Amino acid sequence: MESRELPQRPGLAVRGVTVSFGGITALQDVSVEVSAGEVLGVIGPNGAGKTTLFNVICGFVTPDRGTISWRGQTLTRLRPHRLAGMGIARTLQGVGLFPHLSVLENVMVGAERFRRAGFLTSALALPRSDGDERRLRERAMATLTALRCDEHAHRLPGTLPYAVQKRVALARALVCEPELLLLDEPAGGLSAEEMRSLGETIRELGASIAVMLVEHHMDVVMSVCDRVVVLDFGRVIASGDPESIKRDPRVAEAYLGREAEQFAHPSDAAAVAGDA
Repeated sequence: MESRELPQRPGLAVRGVTVSFGGITALQDVSVEVSAGEVLGVIGPNGAGKTTLFNVICGFVTPDRGTISWRGQTLTRLRPHRLAGMGIARTLQGVGLFPHLSVLENVMVGAERFRRAGFLTSALALPRSDGDERRLRERAMATLTALRCDEHAHRLPGTLPYAVQKRVALARALVCEPELLLLDEPAGGLSAEEMRSLGETIRELGASIAVMLVEHHMDVVMSVCDRVVVLDFGRVIASGDPESIKRDPRVAEAYLGREAEQFAHPSDAAAVAGDA
């Protein structure tokens, strides 16, 4: 993959974060950063702390030590429901779609930050609320169209192929126009061709916003990421461009070697999923 010159704009900075659950240290003095115009991959074996790191960034887990800053400002009381308003969006390991809402309605949920009418106006169905609803619907449909999902707008998520559901989940994250997109296992359950298409989408997004992804599929990581951070037992053991990461013996031992050993036994392949 050709390297590209990355813009130096303030983005996300995690500094010296440590998280413990009981007597178990999930993250130990972890520091990572990502800025607009780049894609950062976070890899590591199961239990390395990747999902915990995402949960700290999103405010689901409060670190014992360390700081998180966004656009140059330290975040002291980060709450998950405020993420969209701050320009941060996250997808889940699964799809996390509401099964009883249509595809369009699911994506409209992600556009709530643009709602102008207050709760009372919406509850009473006043004219301003109607205009709000129309604008959110148009915004959601435009995002679905950009991700080639518009033909499924009025279907329920459960009636769609898994790969389409994943694109809908991505549309719901993108409709809020984030400056930072956190992707948690975006290639999980996809075919090789679907992963290739996803990789192209991630590269396009990474040209203008900050993208941070946790992913087990190394071909996706190596093809889309500008930089890669490797976690093992809650510590950063390597950081650099994809080529240097591939050559790092510590990574081969901690991550790539374990993956190869697991996939050498087909019965163990299904176990390579999730994180702590």
